[in-house]
Amino acid sequence: MTGSLALCCCLLCAAHTIHVAAGYLSVTIDPLPHVVIGDTVTLKCNFHTDGSLREIVWFRVTEGGAVKQKIFTYDYMHNTSSFSIEDDHKQEELVYHSTVRLPEVQMKDDGLYECHVGIIDKTSRNKVILDSGSIILTVIVPPKSISVVAADSPAPFSRYEAQNFTLVCIVTGAKPAPVVNFKRDGELINVVSTAQSTSSVEDQSKKLPPAKTKSRNVAGLWSPQALGTRDIDDTKIQKSQPLQEHEGNAARLGQDGPDDGLQDGERDGSEPKPTTEVIPETVVSREFPRWVQSSDPLYYFRHKKQAASDGTMEVRAMLTWSLNPQLDNEAMFSCEVNHPALSMPMQAEVTLAAPRGPKLSMTPSHAKVEDTVHMAVQGFQLGPSTSDVFPEPMFTWSRVGGRLLDGSEEFVGRELVLERVPAELNGSMFRCTAQNPLGSTDTHTRLIVFENPRLKKEKQHFIAINSAGSLGCVTLIFMFTLQSLACELT
Repeated sequence: MTGSLALCCCLLCAAHTIHVAAGYLSVTIDPLPHVVIGDTVTLKCNFHTDGSLREIVWFRVTEGGAVKQKIFTYDYMHNTSSFSIEDDHKQEELVYHSTVRLPEVQMKDDGLYECHVGIIDKTSRNKVILDSGSIILTVIVPPKSISVVAADSPAPFSRYEAQNFTLVCIVTGAKPAPVVNFKRDGELINVVSTAQSTSSVEDQSKKLPPAKTKSRNVAGLWSPQALGTRDIDDTKIQKSQPLQEHEGNAARLGQDGPDDGLQDGERDGSEPKPTTEVIPETVVSREFPRWVQSSDPLYYFRHKKQAASDGTMEVRAMLTWSLNPQLDNEAMFSCEVNHPALSMPMQAEVTLAAPRGPKLSMTPSHAKVEDTVHMAVQGFQLGPSTSDVFPEPMFTWSRVGGRLLDGSEEFVGRELVLERVPAELNGSMFRCTAQNPLGSTDTHTRLIVFENPRLKKEKQHFIAINSAGSLGCVTLIFMFTLQSLACELT
């Protein structure tokens, strides 16, 4: 009896120490890869609990966490939901999945998302347990445009001085910033990277170190051997040999002065005046520049990034080297852009080409005295295309053997306008020089000025009026003379 009583007392003591474990809640969100703009995204929130679901709220967090915008709410008490929620009962544990679908995501959808869950503790209907999970949705944007331009364009051609030349690849509308590479004739160019700068393209080109001659032979990269199959103009080579023999070795950049061995007329840049009318309509400059080097130049690469107002990036990648007109003419350079939003690289290509044979037009075709004459460049007669000359040429107009109508020696521009041409310009020859860093070419056109019938009639009418006025004066003088005689007789 005494033993039974002691056992009962022990059981009562144990009953007072037993307690029910509190409910638990665990919230996670499935990870997401980068999402391309325009795609449909599903955010999935998973939570495990042994309690009863109270509510689910999805937030979009903006302004660094200061603003939370509700995008979905589920309230168990009111049983309101616009999204599906799946239940899975495994013993006493409940597994929930809440999904939010974002169709055709845009840049504004980029940012932080939070899933907040509340459950009712199984130990007390008045106790609510809260937990949350978050995920960052990263929206990436493929490049909107890609183009290749030449810095400092248009620029003149120099036969006696080497020039640094810069290609600029401009990529806009991308997020994040893309990776840009340059290729020559399809082969990746081995470049020397320089410090990134925020200065303008023109200033960067001037700050580059001078080009050096350094031979390389890197597998898969552009090298001098790649030029073995290129057709080189025979006329250029033949004309360059006497110059090289006279100079000794090929002139190095920054060593031989640009004025060495030049005549007085060449030192000041002026051309000798023609002494005859035997002037061809088109003259293409084929002389091989004396300073050109045959070795592989160093390519300097630099780039800068700038954020746009819409959250995308603009990238400007620049490639600079010492231009070699003999080897670089008709060479194809391409800018290749790689971006995670692209299934394959984007590419923009340009082919360096010297201008050949500008095609000129004259309006009106039969100019008369006092007409306004327009002479313009319509394109090019030679080359792979009638208009594709890269970089953009510089056009200079001059009058052979004299000055232009306004008294200037030359005019720079695609179109030359002669206002109220006089008869004295009849038969004048006008020269248009098109040049870019790869070469220059001249085209001539002759201006024929015809008589203007309207001016001839006005002149005849003026002579007739003068004659009539003179006859009237004689008549008046004769009448005054008669009156004077009559007065004397009386």
